[in-house]
Amino acid sequence: MKIALPLLVGALGFAAFAAGLVPPAPTVVAQLKPPKDEALLFRAFAQGVQIYECTDIGAGPQWVFKEPEAALVDERGTPLGKHYAGPTWQSFDGSKVIARVVASAEASDPTAIEHLLLKARFHEGDGIFAKVRSIQRLQTAGGRAPRDGCSAKQLTRQARVHYLATYYFYGEAPRIQATMVN
Repeated sequence: MKIALPLLVGALGFAAFAAGLVPPAPTVVAQLKPPKDEALLFRAFAQGVQIYECTDIGAGPQWVFKEPEAALVDERGTPLGKHYAGPTWQSFDGSKVIARVVASAEASDPTAIEHLLLKARFHEGDGIFAKVRSIQRLQTAGGRAPRDGCSAKQLTRQARVHYLATYYFYGEAPRIQATMVN
């Protein structure tokens, strides 16, 4: 009796998960859950800044989010790539994914930026980000806009606020078929 290849691939995926290579998906509020047909592919840890600009958008001067700049590392602390405006995640393997925010939820820490669910809208390259469909930004620390320092005299001034986050990347869930061949 032989086990069909899809079952073997599914078993290998489970073995990688059991060995700690792919972490378990985090528990989140309903609006931050990725679609049910997606599975966690990997996670990356970000350390960097959220950049804000002092702008007057009609309601008086206020800090307006401009872009992130962060370095990404994998589970072992090995540099993976970077995160920047778009929002974009780019790996050193040349692949990248650009996404859009589809849902947000406040972090439990009032000084931390909100948690997000993002949907991929553009891919480039064949590397680690090629199959990403959804992204969660969770376990955030820091990154909120400054509470003061934005006045008419300081328009166009930028603030670079340090932050940490864990990004969870999801893609199509593997299809497991149990087919017995004699």
